[in-house]
Amino acid sequence: MSTYANSNEPVNTSYAHAPARTVSVGDVTFAYRELGPKGGIPVVFLVHLAATLDNWDPRIIDPIAKHHHVIAVDNRGVGASTGEVPDSIEAMADDAVTFIKALGFDKVDIFSFSLGGMIAQALVVKHPELVRKLVLTGTGPKGGKDIDKVAGTTYYDMLRAALTRSDPKEFLFFNRNSTGKPAAKAFVQRLQERTADRDAPIKVKAFQTQLKAIKKWGRGTPDDLSTITQPTLIANGDNDRMVPSVLSEDLHRRITGSELIIYPDSGHGGIFQFHDRFAPAAVEFLAR
Repeated sequence: MSTYANSNEPVNTSYAHAPARTVSVGDVTFAYRELGPKGGIPVVFLVHLAATLDNWDPRIIDPIAKHHHVIAVDNRGVGASTGEVPDSIEAMADDAVTFIKALGFDKVDIFSFSLGGMIAQALVVKHPELVRKLVLTGTGPKGGKDIDKVAGTTYYDMLRAALTRSDPKEFLFFNRNSTGKPAAKAFVQRLQERTADRDAPIKVKAFQTQLKAIKKWGRGTPDDLSTITQPTLIANGDNDRMVPSVLSEDLHRRITGSELIIYPDSGHGGIFQFHDRFAPAAVEFLAR
């Protein structure tokens, strides 16, 4: 049964219960989930390195879905989406455009995190007409300082996590201190709230290809971000080890009129640690 079968049916605003859907374009089938009220400009969520649809924090998505049509998508070759993972951020952005157009939208808001934020930048630079508003979290610009070191940090923290039988995100996204550790555990637990219709985890080869694409992005010639005229909200923690926090400040300087939120005593997953403050800020930004 469709969540939107008729007008008197309640609108689903819970990501844990968002229906799994697919749309095929050529030989690629994109997997996505949608929730929230239809109509208006949808918010497309672009996810992070190694992530599937199961990696979005419901405490971020659900408050946004109370007011907006939310669509989260698996990148090509990841989770339930078919095809091969592209080896460049620009090709991933082309896929995102293909997906958005396949659903029949000619204007969207974009909410992005980490790798998703790189994809969002490449998309808006090439297709400015497609984007109304932009949320860039835990991310950095093309050619940004030390982005090409993401792979090294990632492998190091994955090893640390394996030795303690923890989820690598606990190391990669959060500080290993008295505030970070409980925030990490709570975040990882929230990702388990969806029990039905879960995604297959990313395959090793797909993950390695994504890392190559990030390295290429880090070593690439910077894009001219002064061309971005869309209202842009940038957020991060103050101690991001994956995509250094200074890169959020760099983005803020380069995107005219952008807003920057840096959360204290938090890392790459600052928006998840401070979801109770960030979600309302994102809702307010999108509503303006």
